[in-house]
Amino acid sequence: MDLKNARRKFLIVLLVTILLLVIYTIWDNNRIKIVKQDIIIDHLPKDLEGYKILQITDLHSKEFGKNQRRLLQSINSIDYDSIVFTGDMALNNETKKYKPFYDLLKGIRNKENAIYIPGNDDPEAYFVNSKGELAKTEFVKGIEKRGVKFLESVYSVKKYNSSINFVDFEASILNPTQSYVRVNGIFVPAYERTVQYTDHREKLLSEVSSIDHLNKNDILIALNHFPVVDARIDTLLNDPNLKFKDRKYDLIIAGHYHGGQIRIPFIGALFVPESWYKNNGLFPPQNRVKGLWEYKHTKQYVSAGLGSSEAIPLLKFRFFNPPEINVLTLKSSKKNSSN
Repeated sequence: MDLKNARRKFLIVLLVTILLLVIYTIWDNNRIKIVKQDIIIDHLPKDLEGYKILQITDLHSKEFGKNQRRLLQSINSIDYDSIVFTGDMALNNETKKYKPFYDLLKGIRNKENAIYIPGNDDPEAYFVNSKGELAKTEFVKGIEKRGVKFLESVYSVKKYNSSINFVDFEASILNPTQSYVRVNGIFVPAYERTVQYTDHREKLLSEVSSIDHLNKNDILIALNHFPVVDARIDTLLNDPNLKFKDRKYDLIIAGHYHGGQIRIPFIGALFVPESWYKNNGLFPPQNRVKGLWEYKHTKQYVSAGLGSSEAIPLLKFRFFNPPEINVLTLKSSKKNSSN
């Protein structure tokens, strides 16, 4: 009899624990954290001291209240200089459900320096129309219509005698004087394989070449949906046909991993979608899942983002991993050491 009662109590405790965990997970998936990170740049000019970049990534068409009301309250409460959207803002690359992202863009007040780069789950940016011409898709046109720059090459923000130059990472590593070679280990949209895109690519690479002439008062920040893992950095450094080793990136900003999406307390992420890692990202290095790190003089910040995907089948939710937006504040090492 005692054994039967003990089993019943255990079952009740187990069911209550599961119920509480489900309630917590639903709440946790719908709250929004504002994560702040100082980025120390040794040669940061005085004009750019305290410059703030707000990063929004991996929305995956998630809705935070009607017309993104709660997410917009968080974003519009922040004083920032630039806002960057680092991809996977749509549910997937076949969806026509643009409204959650468009509602977000419409409601953001400060879009003076707003930049978007695509992710692997976003609809493609270009297509070849019936006239055989390269044309922007409705998805990208809608983004631009709502006041956001589609970054394909370089976008410069001038502040007094200094500038911050945001560059598309994948474009910036290509050498315009070399024949185009697809870089191993990256996602390549279908439109980039078309003949029509060739001339456009040459124009973009010519624009990117402007970063070869930056001076000490200019900062270079690369945007990429995918984090640039250590093994890929080693590969890029050793490739004589690419420009990576010649670029002096002050920071790379990326997303894609969702912070692992499913996180276990005291352990961390069980998986990130990363082909450069063993087992395609199963049990990844925890110091390379989210946040700030540096490898071979390359600083990189990776946000855990807002939404979730089905990278792990049947687990399209976040677990002990609340949605986040990120405020990156640029600071000089001199100012940092004096505090």
